[in-house]
Amino acid sequence: MAQARAGDASALRMARYAYDELDYLRQLTAPPTEDTATLKRVRQAKRYPVWRLSHPFDEQMALRIVCWFDDESGVVVVALFANDKATMGDVFYDTAGSRADQAIDQWKRENGGADDGR
Repeated sequence: MAQARAGDASALRMARYAYDELDYLRQLTAPPTEDTATLKRVRQAKRYPVWRLSHPFDEQMALRIVCWFDDESGVVVVALFANDKATMGDVFYDTAGSRADQAIDQWKRENGGADDGR
């Protein structure tokens, strides 16, 4: 964020994408049931249904924010993790499911949710 405040063009663009993606979530009235151009199910996720947010194509960056919708509380747990997929390539999705499982289990422990099923 400091780089964006300092006027770094790349950081400003990344911050704008993040804001737009989080604003998209804020405007949802219910958890998603199907893919959209902005919000798509992460197919590599195994234990929990997680979704990734994206922005229109940008050849220099590809910000992806992964989130999960908790059925019990109606809360969206945002930014389980986020990264610039343009720099990571397919490794981002190869590890998305396991990283999401770990983040969700941690969130459940911290918020009194059901155990992680292991």
